[in-house]
Amino acid sequence: MADITRRPFVHHLRSDPTSFVLQLRDGAVKRSGAGVSFWFRPSTAALAEVPMDDREQALMFQARTSDFQVVSVQATVTYRVSEPVVAATRIDFGINPRSGEWNARPLERLGGLLTELAQQPALEYLAGITMAEALAHGIGPVRQQVADQLANDQRLIERGLSVTDVRVVAIRAEADLERALQTPTREAVQQEADRATFERRAVAVENERAIAENELTNQIELARREEELVAQRGQNERKRASEQAEADRIATVAKAQRQGLIADADAARTRLLGEADATAESAKFAAYGDVDQDKLIALALRELAANLPPITHLSITPELLAPLLTRLGDGQGTTATASE
Repeated sequence: MADITRRPFVHHLRSDPTSFVLQLRDGAVKRSGAGVSFWFRPSTAALAEVPMDDREQALMFQARTSDFQVVSVQATVTYRVSEPVVAATRIDFGINPRSGEWNARPLERLGGLLTELAQQPALEYLAGITMAEALAHGIGPVRQQVADQLANDQRLIERGLSVTDVRVVAIRAEADLERALQTPTREAVQQEADRATFERRAVAVENERAIAENELTNQIELARREEELVAQRGQNERKRASEQAEADRIATVAKAQRQGLIADADAARTRLLGEADATAESAKFAAYGDVDQDKLIALALRELAANLPPITHLSITPELLAPLLTRLGDGQGTTATASE
């Protein structure tokens, strides 16, 4: 809206760049343009402000299809005032010189006009197709029909308006009917989902079976290998025991042979020593054969004395001297007899 500053006897108007302002005095245009600023006398000036920016008009209407079903159409029309001078002469865009507000509601009139002009081609097109076709493929054709109609409509051209864009947001049936129409698709989607679920479960079961079979095969293979391992271990133990027994036998035989050789050597050495001792004793006895008996006794006593342990005390009893004296007496008698 225009910004009007009030002063005594005169006012000042400042408009936006997207607003086209006309100042009329005595029925003639004194000033006009977009974004103008000027002083004026409110008692003699007539002002009009026409918006030149793009504006959107929302549409919501119902239509009947060829199968007598009601559908709701939601669309948006974008338009602009391309000829503001022409629009100001056909539509009341006059503003109050004191407040700057519109005297009427021009935008509402434009919106109503656009709504009526856009509904007509949409209603005619939807009346020639079924509801299923309208819901499935109706958005594009309806948008094209409305755009063509508004672009060439003479009533808009005469009012200096031009349509820049038409968008059809949705075409929908009544809620109950739309749910009924969605049921087959929903059921098909649910069946497809169930089928996918069953297939996934079947694949999972198949995978579990394959895993179980693989585990069983692995267990069988492990059992077979364990059996082979046990058999190999038994064979190794038997071979080890056989080799150990053979080694023990060889060791025993070698030990027996060694002990036999040692025994034979000891026997031969003992025999040789005995023969040597016997020869020595024989030589001794042969040497002693010509020696006097008393001398032999003296040698024996000397040998005995050399082998006796040290004697610290010597006790001579009659029992020890009696046999010796008797023997000595017998010896002397024998000697005397021999002398005689």
